[in-house]
Amino acid sequence: MLQDIRENAQGTIAKIIIGLLIVSLSIWGMDAIVGGFSGEPEVAAVNGDDITEREFLRVVQIESQRRLSQMDNPDPSLLDEDQVRQDVLEALIQEKVMTQDAENQGLELSDQDIDSLITQMPQFQVDGTFNRDRFVATVRNMGMGVGEFRETMRKQYVVNQIRAGIAQSGIAARENVGQLLRIQNQTRDFRVVTLSEDAVSGQVEVTEAEIEAYYQDNPEAFQQPERVDARYIALSQEALAETVEVSDEELREYYQERSSDLAREERRAAHILIEDGEDAEETMSTIQERLAGGEDFAELAKEYSIDTVSAEEGGDLGFAGRGVYDEAFEETLFELEEGEVSEPVSTSFGIHLIKLLDVQKSEVPPLEELEGELRRELARSQSEGRFAEVRTELADLAYAADDLEGPAQELGLEVREKDNITREGGEAPFDHEGLVRQLFSEDVLKDGFNTELIDVGDNTSVVARVAQYHEAQQQPLDEVSEEIRAALTREKTREALNQRAETIITELESGKELEEIGVGEWQSYDDQPRNNPALGQAVMAGVFSLQRPEGGEDVYGSVMSGNGVAIIALESVNEGDVNRDGDEFGQLRNFLASLEGQREYQAYQQYLRENAEVERQ
Repeated sequence: MLQDIRENAQGTIAKIIIGLLIVSLSIWGMDAIVGGFSGEPEVAAVNGDDITEREFLRVVQIESQRRLSQMDNPDPSLLDEDQVRQDVLEALIQEKVMTQDAENQGLELSDQDIDSLITQMPQFQVDGTFNRDRFVATVRNMGMGVGEFRETMRKQYVVNQIRAGIAQSGIAARENVGQLLRIQNQTRDFRVVTLSEDAVSGQVEVTEAEIEAYYQDNPEAFQQPERVDARYIALSQEALAETVEVSDEELREYYQERSSDLAREERRAAHILIEDGEDAEETMSTIQERLAGGEDFAELAKEYSIDTVSAEEGGDLGFAGRGVYDEAFEETLFELEEGEVSEPVSTSFGIHLIKLLDVQKSEVPPLEELEGELRRELARSQSEGRFAEVRTELADLAYAADDLEGPAQELGLEVREKDNITREGGEAPFDHEGLVRQLFSEDVLKDGFNTELIDVGDNTSVVARVAQYHEAQQQPLDEVSEEIRAALTREKTREALNQRAETIITELESGKELEEIGVGEWQSYDDQPRNNPALGQAVMAGVFSLQRPEGGEDVYGSVMSGNGVAIIALESVNEGDVNRDGDEFGQLRNFLASLEGQREYQAYQQYLRENAEVERQ
């Protein structure tokens, strides 16, 4: 066992365990703390072993935080709490089953094994040596105690040994791999002729009776969804900033504080630009070596730079401030000291060497020119604290109120209206999923409460209530008749095209030539793979779905493609090449074996889960 630990401490299994611990604090680590308490409420029992309520709630909290961290803009109102709880409980049950199985197989780690595993993990080392302070600090940052972490390692390691053993046992037969490669690399020779919608447009007619019948037969297609008209208060820092009065004295003080920032800095740069091609690295190395040897930057710019305009001036670009150059170029330029030459910088234009020639700062503009901008900046800054205070007040007032007028009047805010909001949302701010979910919650929709105060954007919060509810209803026929006409026209056109294609195929199979039928000319394609993008996915799928031709006779088929139908004449099938000693064969075999191993492990998990006695409380 110790030898296995030494081999795997820095390998995949160790990384998997640490990853699980860091992401989810490891479901089973909780048992080290809570398992010893008697009489604690449980949420489920697996083969007689309890999953405690404390353990369950803590993991729910961890999983909720994990899902929030994956959001671009974390918003607790977007979490489906019922789904989180359901997923966590099922995960706890599955992990309990797997841990019990490991115990039943006699798989365990001794304290010495755990010590050896932990001391060899890079996460707990400093300069390649185990550091106890690093270990304790890392474990505490996970929200765990040392004892809890050790117990978690003990359980997770043996479970992952079972997983790895089964997953790595998958086998893919060489003949199966070869057959799959032959099919994958197969090519086909065929001809195609396409009929457009124009070929059958004169046959398509939609009557009023058909429109009405379609409307009656498909009422669900024309349901106007349930919707609400809402009243809401929107609180934004920007709006609050507009109410802040900045005194002249405050403005002058702010102007003085910002004076050094307000002086615009401009930098005079020179550059050598080369193409980003195969020889770029060699060319750039040559230039840098010659610069290091004391050659003049300007002369090298004239010799090498493909920016012919600046090259004539030794690469000189003149003075420029921020916002002029490519982002990477600008970032590098404004980090250089005067006279310094940068390392190579890649932009969409090529690869640059940049030299800072000079720096100048313009004078601070007079206060009169900047007054409006500075007043707005100062107002926004002063409104930050006020926004937090008003937000808290609004949340408290709206929670206790049975309307929005009272909170709005007390805080000097406006009650606004927005109509026709569905469960899919509406115009801003009801394009926010969390706000819409609350608006259609039972408390708000049926019981008439206000929503919670929801943050719908940067420094913008909204509280809303339902003004009027509209049940789902069918749209009138006159509002949807043209929509139905268009749908029926498309349907009839497709039917007509398919019928025409079937007729043509029948004639071709009887021996007629395409010219005799008078529908266009064949386009021939030889030795085409199944992933040919030129003809489109639908046509290639149709080509490769046809039976292999026999006796020199073409096989015909058709497929809808774009706004028409493609008629296909399959001439021959060319077997794919298979090199059993090549990389492609080996990679595919390993991939199929891995898939088989994963299926076997999943089947093993499912077997244990189905045969476990689970009692939910």
